[in-house]
Amino acid sequence: MTDPKTLTLDRPGASLRYDVREAETPNADPVLLMIGYPMAASGFESLAERFGDRTVVTYDPAGVDRSESETLAGNSTPDDRAEDLHLLVGALGGEPVDVFASSGGAVNALAWVAKYPADVRTLVAHEPPAASLLPDAEHAVPVIADIHETYMRDGFGAGMAKFIGFTSYQGTIPAGFEVEPVDPAQFGFPNEDDGSRDDPLMGTNIIATTSYEYDFDALRAAPTRIVVGVGAESEGQMAHRGGLAVAERLGVEPVVFPSHHGGFLGGEFGWAGDPDAFAPKLREALS
Repeated sequence: MTDPKTLTLDRPGASLRYDVREAETPNADPVLLMIGYPMAASGFESLAERFGDRTVVTYDPAGVDRSESETLAGNSTPDDRAEDLHLLVGALGGEPVDVFASSGGAVNALAWVAKYPADVRTLVAHEPPAASLLPDAEHAVPVIADIHETYMRDGFGAGMAKFIGFTSYQGTIPAGFEVEPVDPAQFGFPNEDDGSRDDPLMGTNIIATTSYEYDFDALRAAPTRIVVGVGAESEGQMAHRGGLAVAERLGVEPVVFPSHHGGFLGGEFGWAGDPDAFAPKLREALS
């Protein structure tokens, strides 16, 4: 695989940065696009390295890392990001791509395929955090709203401490569930509030993403082959359960991937999964 070449896609209100890693040898495989949200392209470095035989593209969503946006990063929806992904495929030549989509990126990809099914040949949607589809949604959704409100009131560290407490919780969310107070410094986050409120996760995106209303009729009718993945070590957690809920509504059997919610990570952001085991499973899912 060649070193990544960074390109820019301009659209009204934003400049999107994306990286293209050309395959070691030209072949007929479609481009493999790896997307997350709010994770930037940098989160896929370890996984991309294990696909040297494919042309791999990663990108920073609008308002994230290198991609500039005139609006706050926290004020967009999966439908907005679906439009960006459609434009990105056009910039890549307009041919259908294969997609590995993680977490909020999986939500965005499902919104994208519902709107532009001809863009994607195979979509592997790994652990979309579809809280609104859970049987206990009436209890889970208010917890997510509280995380957002905590961020808006007390800042990034306080919001992230609650976020980790909630997303790592295993099992059905009971009525009146509250995340136990945790010192943000325990997770390496600041206790001080720097006053900023433009974080792409803690802003309104956390609500727009987890409560997104999927067009399952359009997804079931799409020519795109959709694979829903869940982590072997994240069973019972909200994103794993969200993946199971999406798979059930699509009428497909979920595929269990090695490791956890970030099982493809090789230590990016200080959180390692098992990319050596994850990559072969992804190849199998894409085939």
